[in-house]
Amino acid sequence: MLLLNAKNLIKKYTAGEAEVVALKGVDLTIHTGEFVAITGFSGSGKSTLMHLLGCLDVPTSGSYVLDGVDVSIATRDELAHIRNQKIGFVFQKFHLLLDLTAVDNVALPRIFAGVQEQQARADAAQLLALVDLANRTNHYPYQLSGGQQQRVAIARALANKPRLIFGDEPTGNLDMATGEIIMNVFKKLNEEQQVTIIIVTHEPSIAAKAKRVIELVDGKIINDSSR
Repeated sequence: MLLLNAKNLIKKYTAGEAEVVALKGVDLTIHTGEFVAITGFSGSGKSTLMHLLGCLDVPTSGSYVLDGVDVSIATRDELAHIRNQKIGFVFQKFHLLLDLTAVDNVALPRIFAGVQEQQARADAAQLLALVDLANRTNHYPYQLSGGQQQRVAIARALANKPRLIFGDEPTGNLDMATGEIIMNVFKKLNEEQQVTIIIVTHEPSIAAKAKRVIELVDGKIINDSSR
């Protein structure tokens, strides 16, 4: 099933008196259940593309349909609703709330979505078990390793059963061995739960873990290969 359909995405920014064109007419389709890596050197446009596909920003021109909704013309409130209901994010720096336990960090998106706290915490505990952290539910972030914190972040991204998860350099703050563990978690979610995953990375070894690799150079897709 077609999940994401972007046509001729162009994104321009103004830097002082200069105009910067970060994306130069990107066409991209992604289907439900894919595991995709978007890669490229710094300044290639990969982060800009993720921001557009993740509904964190809108294109200057072009169209973008996500799960049947044209989000390229959505308002800020509509984008926020789409992110809450359809998208999960995993960031390089984890972004966990330090004064909340692992289970409460994961439960928070459920509570924001209107779920009762008791049910939200029960759902969160199940998600932590899914990423092999059932014995760390009541630990605070400072009591967890970097890899464990990132698994909490992945569980949090899954809280509202999104159609799509974005990983923004999700292994960037981790050593190689721990990065392998995190990528195996993504692989398991993709293969066993059919979660669609898009990872943005500049590391070829991480991109190689995906089933499809999209390479950007100077705001354009120059290679799109499936394994």
